[in-house]
Amino acid sequence: MNKYLIVFMCFLFTAPLKASNYAYFGFEPDIVTNYVAVKKKMGYVRLTVELMVEKGDNLAIVEHHAPLLRDAIINIIGQQPEAKVKSMKGRAEIQLQCEEQVKELLVKETGQPLIKKLLFTQWLDN
Repeated sequence: MNKYLIVFMCFLFTAPLKASNYAYFGFEPDIVTNYVAVKKKMGYVRLTVELMVEKGDNLAIVEHHAPLLRDAIINIIGQQPEAKVKSMKGRAEIQLQCEEQVKELLVKETGQPLIKKLLFTQWLDN
């Protein structure tokens, strides 16, 4: 019985979540990058990013382009000032900027944006 429970739990945590015509792709491992800090020379942020992918069939395409998308997100965050990184309004602006960049890159690479939404599901900064 425990053996089947473990197999089920492994499947549950490795299978992509699906809601209607969407699947969710999460960047693994979490994104960790630096940003420009005022008092300290550098600060860092660790965040979990999920992409809401249109139509489950596109999940493999998004996964294929994940290194390019991860790099774009890291570059955007690395250019942000400390005040923006630490404020809720600033984080929302960063999230929107990342979403727009990811969609733009996917259009350039595939001809379609493929994602509906980019979500920051966890944000830890120093």
